[in-house]
Amino acid sequence: MIGTRALLMASTLALAGCSLAPKTVLPTPPVPQSWPAGDAYLLASEAALPVLSYKSVFTDPRLQSLTDQALANNRDLRVAYANVAAARAQVRVTRSGQFPELGINAGAGYSDNGGTGNGAGDFSLRGGITAFELDLFGKLANATEADRNRALGTEAASRTVRLALIANLADAWAAYGADRDLLKIAEDTAANARESVRLTRARLDGGVAPRTDLRQAEQILATAEDSIAQQRTALAQDENLIRLLVGGDVDRTLLPASLTEVTPAIVALPAGVSSEILLRRPDVIEAEYGLRAANADIGVARARLFPSISLTGLLGFASNALGSLFDSGSFSWSAGGDATATIFDAGGRRAGVAVSEAQRDAALAGYEGAIQTAFREVADALAVQGTISERARAAAANTEAAADTATLADARYKGGVDSFLSSLDAQRSLYSARRSEVGTQLLLVSTRIALFRTLGGDSSAGSATPQ
Repeated sequence: MIGTRALLMASTLALAGCSLAPKTVLPTPPVPQSWPAGDAYLLASEAALPVLSYKSVFTDPRLQSLTDQALANNRDLRVAYANVAAARAQVRVTRSGQFPELGINAGAGYSDNGGTGNGAGDFSLRGGITAFELDLFGKLANATEADRNRALGTEAASRTVRLALIANLADAWAAYGADRDLLKIAEDTAANARESVRLTRARLDGGVAPRTDLRQAEQILATAEDSIAQQRTALAQDENLIRLLVGGDVDRTLLPASLTEVTPAIVALPAGVSSEILLRRPDVIEAEYGLRAANADIGVARARLFPSISLTGLLGFASNALGSLFDSGSFSWSAGGDATATIFDAGGRRAGVAVSEAQRDAALAGYEGAIQTAFREVADALAVQGTISERARAAAANTEAAADTATLADARYKGGVDSFLSSLDAQRSLYSARRSEVGTQLLLVSTRIALFRTLGGDSSAGSATPQ
């Protein structure tokens, strides 16, 4: 009965332990309450950003199929998930220290003094609690809380990896479409240059054109052929990157034939939302859990300033005959307590509290910095989104004008009105304008992907709370 009371008292004291960790108070986000507005920004009327998933932003079934494959096979994501599993297991390891450790021991022996054959045997079976520390000041509870928050931070970090994987794959998919367009431009330019070389050679043979015209036409052809080789290399590298992100072979039918297939498949996101949406970005969440873990570490350090009290208990049976091992007369029990306190440590424990408090201050600054960085990234993406449509229209108009100029310059050259140099300049301008238009269209798509990434709003990246 006394042993039972001792165990109950130990359990009660453990549960009644107080915490010396300060209460976590999150600061007011150090950013404005709304996104910038003005000529460079589009302020939509939505009151809140809708819950997003990558399938609602990247609507092309081919890209969705590649994304699903990447989420299943990407090795970086597997590493991140393994780190989460390890962090969750560490929480259980630390939490186990809050509970008594029960053990059992059995023994048997035989002794025969003098070899007479009249020896005696002894048997024992004991179980008990070994060195159970009473968590009077919350040291163990705060250590568990710190590891739990670190595990949650690790889980948020894995969602950052997941979000980056989705966005990087979309960027690579769009870049492949753009490079297909650039290859087509180079091939068209090379075809026109070959025809120009043929006609110029004929004019040279007929004594109408100088040799410089032929050489200039050959320069245009060589430049276009070099561009073709470069774009084929770029396409191969795009495909290699997609294969790496997906984590396996890629079905080429899932790749876009041109950027015109990509642009409508990636939906633009609304901009008129509260900046507090950034508080659910994975990197911001990770920083918040880091702050909470640092706060709990303060409680651990403070608890080390106080005495440590441990209890032990033992109950069991001992007998010199196996048959009478469980008789009432063979039962015994014992209980004990142990308290330790450091009298002098040259200020080491107090310095430990100061270290944990400084680390908490650093975590607080890191949390605020993560919010400010997130705000800047989203604001930058919105600034581009606010003007990119005008740039795309201007690029398209420039290409149209350059094409008309090239047609007219070629006709004037063939009619003997202008020199071949004017026609070459017009062809170079058209080539540059077409490439610039592709670059602007790719920037439009990349900005939409960047906004998805910076808002961190992939709703399908849910998490389970470590226990």
